[in-house]
Amino acid sequence: MERDDLIVNDSYSVMANHDEAHGKDIRKKIWKVTAILSIITIIEVGLGIMVKQGTDLWPFVKWGFILMTLVKAGYIVAIFMHLGDERKSFRNVILIPYAIFIVYLIAICLQESTVLNGIWDTFRP
Repeated sequence: MERDDLIVNDSYSVMANHDEAHGKDIRKKIWKVTAILSIITIIEVGLGIMVKQGTDLWPFVKWGFILMTLVKAGYIVAIFMHLGDERKSFRNVILIPYAIFIVYLIAICLQESTVLNGIWDTFRP
């Protein structure tokens, strides 16, 4: 029995067009994605180290964390799931319901944290 991965003249290996220029483009794209995600993560970590909870800047830092995390998630979906290569209408059909759902979850979390904080304040001496 002949294995499929050893067949040299099949249509995939002939039509693959894996040349060095294409490999360089792919590696360049990987480095770009790594750099962008690393920069956003470094900014998040730096803000978390420099700004302490309870300061006047903390609400802005919290929202900054939420926005940067959503940007990273969207970028990962666009690049690694190849959604960035699709037509705009198809992207919108996929992303808009998820974006609405994420905003809804964030609103629920913020509302519940405010309510719970008020409840805990009644028990503090």
